[in-house]
Amino acid sequence: MRTDSVRIHPVMIEQNNVARDELLDRISIKPNVCFGKPCIKGTRIWVSLILDFLASGMSPDEVLKEYPGLTSLDIQACLAYGAEMSRERYVPIPITSPA
Repeated sequence: MRTDSVRIHPVMIEQNNVARDELLDRISIKPNVCFGKPCIKGTRIWVSLILDFLASGMSPDEVLKEYPGLTSLDIQACLAYGAEMSRERYVPIPITSPA
C-alpha cells in the first residue's frame, strides 16, 4: 500500500501556465528577515503588504510601479500564498537559517 501523496490535478494559474508550487517558490521565510514573515524571495517585501495593496484597490500594475523590482509573477505568488493560507492548509515553505 502506498502511503505517499500523489497530486492528480495540479493547480495551475491559467494566464501564465505557472504551477502553484513554482509560484510558492518565490516566497521565502527567514527568521532573521522581517521577523520571519513571508516575503517575496530576495526582498524584504512582506506578502501581506502586497495583499493589502491589492485589497485596498491598487491594481497589480500600480503595485509594480511602486516596487519596480517586482514582477507580475511575484504578485501572483503573493496571491497564491494567500489562497493557500485561506484554505487553512500548511504551506511548506522552508525556513532558511542565516548563512
